[in-house]
Amino acid sequence: MRVIEIEPVTRIEGHARITLHLGEDGRVARARFHVEQFRGFETIALGRPFHEMPALMARTCGICPVSHLVAAAKAGDAILAVEVPEAAERLRRIVHLAQVLQSHALSFFYLSAPDLLLGMDADPARRNVLGLHAAAPELVRSGVALRAFGQEIIARLAGKRIHPSWVVPGGVSRPMTREAQSFIRDGIAASVARVESALDVWKRGLEGHREEIQTFANFPSLFFGLVSDAGTLEHYDGRIRVVDASGHRVADGLDPSRYLDYVAESDEPDTFMKSPWYRPLGPEAGMYRVGPLARLNIADCCGTPRADRELAEFRTLQRGAQLSSFYYHHARLIEMLHCLEAIEALVTHPDVLSDRVRAQAGPNRLEGVGVAEAPRGTLIHHYRIDPNGLVTFANLVIATGHNALAMNQGILQAARHFVDGERLREGMLNRVEAVIRCFDPCLSCATHAVGRMPIELRLLDPEGACVAVARRDP
Repeated sequence: MRVIEIEPVTRIEGHARITLHLGEDGRVARARFHVEQFRGFETIALGRPFHEMPALMARTCGICPVSHLVAAAKAGDAILAVEVPEAAERLRRIVHLAQVLQSHALSFFYLSAPDLLLGMDADPARRNVLGLHAAAPELVRSGVALRAFGQEIIARLAGKRIHPSWVVPGGVSRPMTREAQSFIRDGIAASVARVESALDVWKRGLEGHREEIQTFANFPSLFFGLVSDAGTLEHYDGRIRVVDASGHRVADGLDPSRYLDYVAESDEPDTFMKSPWYRPLGPEAGMYRVGPLARLNIADCCGTPRADRELAEFRTLQRGAQLSSFYYHHARLIEMLHCLEAIEALVTHPDVLSDRVRAQAGPNRLEGVGVAEAPRGTLIHHYRIDPNGLVTFANLVIATGHNALAMNQGILQAARHFVDGERLREGMLNRVEAVIRCFDPCLSCATHAVGRMPIELRLLDPEGACVAVARRDP
C-alpha cells in the first residue's frame, strides 16, 4: 500500500503529521492524524500545592493560557468551597472573553484566511499572511488590530499577555483600574466594526467554497459544550448540553464536575492525543465536536444583539445543526462579535471596579473540577489533594482532544474526495491540511492523559528492517 505523508501540518499550533494510505486504484483508503509531541503536565502537578495550579497550568499553552488559568482556578474554587465575589467573576469573564477574541483572530486572519481568500490552490510561497497582506491589506490590518486589542485587555487586567497568574482560587489577585476600564470601553466600537467587515468578506466568498463546505468534515455527529442557565452561548460557566445532527437535545443540564460519567477516552496506537466520546452512546455513535461551531449549534441564542442577528442568518444555511466543519470559520467570527458585546456589558457594570475580588479560605474539599469553554472547546481541569493541600491526582481533558475522532474522520472524507494518488497536486494535500485548520487545534495542550501511556520502541537495521520491538502497555 502506498503512503503519502504530510509533515508537518502547517499553520496550526504544535507539530503533527497526516498519513494517507492509498489503495491499488490510487484513491485514499485510510487517513490518520498523528500527534507525536507529549507534555506531561498532569505528572508535573503531582505533589505541588493546589493553589499553584492556575499559574502553572497557564504555561500549558502560549495561545490560550487564560483558559487554563480560569479552569484551574475554578477547580481551586471548588476545593476551597467558596463563592467567588461577583466583581471577580465579571473580571474573569472579561479576561477570558478577551482571550477567545485574540485566539479566534489568530486562527481566522493569520492561519486560515490565506486559504479562504487567496485560494486552496494558490502558490504556497504566497499563501500565507504576508501574501494575504499584499492582496487584502485592510483585512490583515483588522486581524492584527483585533488580536492586539484582545491581548492588551489581558495585559491590562492580568499583568501580561502570555502566561498570566492573575486569576487565583477564590477570585482574582487585584481589581480593575479605571485606566483599564477606559481602554477597554473605548476600543469596543472600532473592534466591532472590524469583525463586521470581516463577516461581510467571509459571506461574499462563501459561494467559491461550495466543494469544501460539502467535504470538510461534513457529517452527522453530536455537538457538546456549555450553555448558560438560560440556554445562551457561554464561555465561563454553565451546564453541559449535547445535541445531535438534527439539533435535538440528547442531554441537557449535565453537571460539568461529573464529566467522568458521560465522557470516555480511548488510546490510539499512532498518536499521543486521546480520543474522547460520549459515554452513553459508545465510541462510534458518541463521536462529538466541540468549539465555536458546536457552541453555536447547542445554544438557543448568543444573548447579545449583533451576534444574535448573525446567528439567525447562520442558521438559515442548513436545517438542524450546521454539520460542515468549514463553518468553524464563520462561527469564530460570530463568537468574536459576541465577545466584544459581552465585554462591553461587563466592563460598564457599576461594581466592576470593586476592590472585593477574592474570597479567602483554606481547603474545604479534597477534590475540585473546573470547566470553561476555551477558544477550541470545552476544557476540563480535575484535581485531587491530600489534607496538606498537595495535588495527588490531576487530569486535563483538553478542548482540542474532544475533536480527535472528528478530525480523523474529516481528513478521510476530504482526502477521498480531493486526493488522486496518480495525479497528485499540492492543492489536494493543502485541502486535507485545511480540514485540520478548521478545528484550529492546539496540540501542545492536547497531548495529556491519565496514567501510563502505551509506548512502542522499534530497532531498525541500516536497511530499515525491524530487528527488535520493546513495548510498554498502559
